[in-house]
Amino acid sequence: MKIAVYCASASDLPQEFINVAKAAGEWIGASGHTLIYGGVNAGLMHVVAEETHRNGGKVVGVVPERFKHRADPIADVTILSQDLSDRKAIMIATADAFLVLPGGIGTIDEWLSTVSQMKVDGNAKPVIVANVNGIFSPTLAQIELTRQGILVGGGNVGDCAVAEDEEQLINELNKL
Repeated sequence: MKIAVYCASASDLPQEFINVAKAAGEWIGASGHTLIYGGVNAGLMHVVAEETHRNGGKVVGVVPERFKHRADPIADVTILSQDLSDRKAIMIATADAFLVLPGGIGTIDEWLSTVSQMKVDGNAKPVIVANVNGIFSPTLAQIELTRQGILVGGGNVGDCAVAEDEEQLINELNKL
């Protein structure tokens, strides 16, 4: 299975964020799956890639051309994309499932773009959100409000499994 992971490239993050990224990478690698990620050698991106690699999984980085100098050498394969929109399109088209780890606006953009694209395509794939320390609680609440309103034309828009900690994350990953 190919699992796209969206997450922070920032450094100096809380240990809980690092721990959940390590747990995700360990699970992906030990389960024999392929990680597809943003491909840069920084933050949680590198942490999840390193753990996937260390545990025997394949690592595919999708890096915008302008950031190629930051490409993570741990990746087995590096795909250069034109820009961030192209990177998202490649990851969405390639992955069988999606995991949202702690991250900023770029991570939220990737997550919501994925959900929107699946809605347009009519092709639902699993999405797991690691809501560690409530990092995504406001976004999850907004999605729920939108789902309940008149603006969404159908049932499962934004349906995501939500994990609040490492244990819940592994439980959700085991359901894939």
